[in-house]
Amino acid sequence: MKNVAVVGAGTMGNGIAHTFAQFGYNVSLIDLAQASLDKGIATITKNLDRMVAKEKISESDKNDTLARISTFTSIKNGVKGVDLVVEAATENIDLKLKIFKDLDEATDSNVILASNTSSISITKIAAVTSRPDKVIGMHFMNPVPIMKLVEIIRGYSTSDEVTNLIMETSKKLNKVPVEVNDYPGFVANRILMPMINEAIITLHEGVAGVEEIDTVMKLGMAHPMGPLQLADFIGLDVCLAIMEVLHDGFGNPKYAPCPLLVNMVMAGKKGIKSGEGFYSWGHGTKDLIVADNFTK
Repeated sequence: MKNVAVVGAGTMGNGIAHTFAQFGYNVSLIDLAQASLDKGIATITKNLDRMVAKEKISESDKNDTLARISTFTSIKNGVKGVDLVVEAATENIDLKLKIFKDLDEATDSNVILASNTSSISITKIAAVTSRPDKVIGMHFMNPVPIMKLVEIIRGYSTSDEVTNLIMETSKKLNKVPVEVNDYPGFVANRILMPMINEAIITLHEGVAGVEEIDTVMKLGMAHPMGPLQLADFIGLDVCLAIMEVLHDGFGNPKYAPCPLLVNMVMAGKKGIKSGEGFYSWGHGTKDLIVADNFTK
């Protein structure tokens, strides 16, 4: 397996493309908008420059990584000759189902189709393809080049062979893969998102302020980043989407998203990506700058 396509050039997609290319894979980065592809390549270049400056890689390593990435505005053209496709589009079920239908038609029957979804059912995604045994979840953590964990999600029909291959592939990316089964939120977000939601409820009810809540969790529970700061980093719209998946999937009122979270997303306050969430980030904040603080 040497040729990989990544669908979506946003924060997660360009991070996944960066990581595969850095470890020697030929990557086709696909997005319908050329502007998104240009922005994705610019982000990858800037993040590689940061790695060069920190002497984690050489200038030659940077150039080799960029040379392995090709961009496409068409799924059909971008997936030619690939062994694996990783979908990293917006966390929207209708969009993901459409992409997987298109991928199923555009790729050879032996190609593995993976989704970077953080909460949507792999079994449901696989059901729209003719190869449910070759559909799997690869849930990378943000920022992808830095974070070690990859949740490997087995759908109902995902084969042992495909699971083992994706586990080994993740290790070749210097990641730590953890195999989980396909239930709402998987492991990471089934535990994390209700905690973040509870922190938002605590703020909404006036128990304490933003910095006070985050300070309690950082100093009292040894979290490297407070839940409200982390929510800004993830994206409040993403947090809301995952809470809705949990709420719908389990039918339990304990997963109902906090009204404050709903209102902030409706108002366009999405965290770092919009420049404002629970904190004011300004327009110049970059993912890996925040991540450096998170991982220290």
